[in-house]
Amino acid sequence: MSDPVIPVVDLADVASSDPAARERASAALREAFGTYGLVYVTGHKVDRAGLRPFYDAFRSFVARSEAEKTQCLRASDWYQRGWTPANTEKAVAAGGQPDFKECFFAAPCPRDEENATLYPELYPENVWPEPAVPGFKDGYLALGSALHEAGVQLLAAAARALGLDDEAFTRRIAGGAHVTRVLDYLPLNAEQIAAGVLWGEEHTDFNLLTLLPGGQFYNPDGEPASRPDDRSGLYLRTRATAEHPRGVRVRGSVPEGCLVAQVGQQLEILTGGRFLATPHEITACGVPGWSRLSSAHFVHLAPNEVLFPLEPFRHAATITAYAPPVLAGTYDIKTLVDIGLAPRTALDKLGYRHYDRLDSFKAAERR
Repeated sequence: MSDPVIPVVDLADVASSDPAARERASAALREAFGTYGLVYVTGHKVDRAGLRPFYDAFRSFVARSEAEKTQCLRASDWYQRGWTPANTEKAVAAGGQPDFKECFFAAPCPRDEENATLYPELYPENVWPEPAVPGFKDGYLALGSALHEAGVQLLAAAARALGLDDEAFTRRIAGGAHVTRVLDYLPLNAEQIAAGVLWGEEHTDFNLLTLLPGGQFYNPDGEPASRPDDRSGLYLRTRATAEHPRGVRVRGSVPEGCLVAQVGQQLEILTGGRFLATPHEITACGVPGWSRLSSAHFVHLAPNEVLFPLEPFRHAATITAYAPPVLAGTYDIKTLVDIGLAPRTALDKLGYRHYDRLDSFKAAERR
């Protein structure tokens, strides 16, 4: 059985004034996001030629000593900026295995100062390596901005595909904690490969929409190369059906020059499950010593937006599935705790924090 064909959407069709072109984009998104939670995207502004030098710049950073990289470690900001060491993050359903990667976070969009006051760990200032890595900061911000622009266009098209007004999603992301991440999937030895260690355990992203520009493999000598085998790459799980109650595992075979856009949990919730958050995993090469660099941009709801099915998708089944309503910022904090980036004490932010006030009064009266 051959893999299903995942649709491609052209952003030129999304932006077109031709009703036929716009409907072509809508139909592609309804099928892609509804069945696979993922679509391939062409007509974007991501500089494909700029990816290689950007990845090479990141490789220069990760080759530095741990002491040097630790200067960019921000655990107190829940790793939302700067360097994240290997074995830090884990998928919720990973059975305890952390992802075998190290990565770096930065925000390409201007910081929303009001939200930064309310949610400081979600909106820290960017941090950059010192001494500077040539081409890293500029390449990072250019890539993140281009991916974000594509994400905004896709969200407008996704709303249109569901019969909503074009701004149904885009007006809800203004001031969101959008962030870009570059990842270094680390080389495995023969024992790890035999044990089935994954670069990234199967999971769904918790944000609204994820944009992926493609990655680069490196051979054991650290040179850019084509993948060494057909084992490694992105795999996703389709929507469950009566015929396939656990969905179907499908390889993500990205057409040349396309981005990948994945539905996150926030978009699934807003659409009452019409669009599906993509369960996906990153498998490693079956050959020891190979690594891979990739990047992703995460578009988020603004933190004070209510995360609950929108009115057209709100009925008994979706209310049961996605209740209770919660602020997107609260959801973000809870999820960052779940995946090991924020400490358990971060949950204390979600409740009343002044219970000791009366205790202090009573103690003073007893003196």
